[in-house]
Amino acid sequence: MKKINIPAAFGKIPETWSPHIAGAVNSQEVRIARIDGAFDWHAHQDGDEAFFVIRGAFSMGLRRDGREWEEAMEEGDFLVVPAGVSHRPVAEKECWILMIENAGTLNTGDKLTERTRETLPRL
Repeated sequence: MKKINIPAAFGKIPETWSPHIAGAVNSQEVRIARIDGAFDWHAHQDGDEAFFVIRGAFSMGLRRDGREWEEAMEEGDFLVVPAGVSHRPVAEKECWILMIENAGTLNTGDKLTERTRETLPRL
């Protein structure tokens, strides 16, 4: 057991789009990340992904069944993106988010890109 102060932990993350593992619950990882700008479109075929905004705001682009839309996310907002739904977070300025997803899930989902982090640091 290790207690972590989530807001303070963001100070230990040196760069944006570099998720860190805050903890694990059963087969899920609780990850935090600083985001800024647009991420890559991607999907997670084998599991849902939950997002919670700690500080700031961002827009979650979503694509499903030929539709594309955005969901505005502000401090305190929580969103679950179902498995298989293509999504892309976009932050106009730095935003702090907490994510919950299956342990070992790649941050870029079904695509390997220069932003893929295969091994995530633990806080």
